[in-house]
Amino acid sequence: MAGRRAEDNAVSQQPGSRGLSEFDSPKKPKRNKYAFACAILASMTSILLGYDIGVMSGAAIYIKEDLKISDVEIEILLGIINVYSLIGSAAAGRTSDRIGRRYTIVLAGAIFFTGALLMGFATNYVFLMVGRFVAGIGIGYALMIAPVYTAEVSPASSRGFLTSFPEVFVNIGILLGYVSNYAFSKLPTHLGWRLMLGIGAVPSVILGVGVLAMPESPRWLVMQGRLGDATRVLNKTSDSKEESLLRLGDIKEAAGIPEYCTDDVVQVVKRSQGQDVWKELFLRPTPAVRHILICAVGIHFFQQASGIDAVVLYSPRIFEEAGITNSDHKLLCTVAVGLAKTIFILVAMFLIDRIGRRPLLLTSVAGMVLSLGSLAVGLTIIDRHQGAKMTWTTALCLTMVLAYAAFFSIGLGPITWVYSSEIFPLRLRAQGCSIGVAMNRVVSGVLSMTFISLYKAITMGGAFFFYAGIATVAWVFFYTMLPETQGRTLEDMEVLFGKFHKWKEVNALLETKTQVDHGGDGNNRSGMIQLETKGPSL
Repeated sequence: MAGRRAEDNAVSQQPGSRGLSEFDSPKKPKRNKYAFACAILASMTSILLGYDIGVMSGAAIYIKEDLKISDVEIEILLGIINVYSLIGSAAAGRTSDRIGRRYTIVLAGAIFFTGALLMGFATNYVFLMVGRFVAGIGIGYALMIAPVYTAEVSPASSRGFLTSFPEVFVNIGILLGYVSNYAFSKLPTHLGWRLMLGIGAVPSVILGVGVLAMPESPRWLVMQGRLGDATRVLNKTSDSKEESLLRLGDIKEAAGIPEYCTDDVVQVVKRSQGQDVWKELFLRPTPAVRHILICAVGIHFFQQASGIDAVVLYSPRIFEEAGITNSDHKLLCTVAVGLAKTIFILVAMFLIDRIGRRPLLLTSVAGMVLSLGSLAVGLTIIDRHQGAKMTWTTALCLTMVLAYAAFFSIGLGPITWVYSSEIFPLRLRAQGCSIGVAMNRVVSGVLSMTFISLYKAITMGGAFFFYAGIATVAWVFFYTMLPETQGRTLEDMEVLFGKFHKWKEVNALLETKTQVDHGGDGNNRSGMIQLETKGPSL
């Protein structure tokens, strides 16, 4: 089977694979620079979300002062963009299947550009909310399309590295937003926050120009029957000519095109408005699809429910509660948070294909539990000794906020997007990823719009104890339900998923099968046969 051979070839090049034939190179292929450039350009769309999150954390201080609005209105203003982005993410799956991944990226940039200008010229709260609505739709498109395009253009040898780029650029955007807060904070109040928001249109212009240099996704081209164009893109984005041919065979098989068909343009039967996809996902899912959907929705839920947006959006309030009252010092501390997130997401990029998804994810979430719990303890002590100056508790809170940002960025942050974009089969990928993004945005919106009310009801320390509890549940979920996908083929994932918490048994059989397929001694062929007969089919 073409897909089997293509991915086996990719797996054979992964570190730690055994049984290489004498014709195989023992060295890992060099990173494909063309695929690297494509991934960077596509992932730049994520700057839009990051900038909005970062800039609103500081701009909210000045918006409240200038427009004379309440804390509840601030909560709604900051969090509602996540609800608005649902419209974009829900539409992005069908849009990207219809006009292509590349032009969907252009559309995302154009919509956000309009929203940023509207926010920058807002004269009142209602006008500002209109701008948030438009920008939110653009963000929804960007969140869904960046990881899908990157996963489809990446060779298997660097899939994890390249599909972590969207989260990298989210963090870069957050850092730019924090820097913008600090840079414009000295201007008159009515002008400063408008420049903070309006200048967000600049990245979308750069994005729109840069995307013109990108090729279309080879998988989308095959789905349109454009085999010649897909072959040219695959030749540039694969590690070798052989891998390009095998990847093409894999995609053709998934798209229902016969392997012997080599015409530049072929006729492909189109699905009727994607109804079959939604039926496969929700109405008649196989055990494998059901498991994939649970994992994708679950990892997106826990990424946001564990409190990251509370820390990023409301960090000035957290630092004020911790005892840092000077405005400049609060903004500088938020810049430090942005730096910590950016540095550790870069570290994660180089580890994700080396040590695997699960070790990073479990270590990350365990660190988040510890830092959230310590932050909650520090804030509770400060709350119970109001008026007392305790430098050590302030230092503890600041350190734990930075530690939480670092642990999040080294695992749960990037792996959420990598994992959810690589586990869905081709025919379900766009819509499946859009479901994950929708869950991500709903939870983010709820958390953003309730944080102030929550900490006023149960104290800020209590709020972070609550998030620590959610992170603990997340660790258990990830440990029991999420298989390791590093180096796994599409067919391997189809076998891994569907076993739910028993996936480790299947993983052991897959290891045996890989060794046999690559020239093992055959002693474990009975395990291989058992695996092939047990594996669920998508």
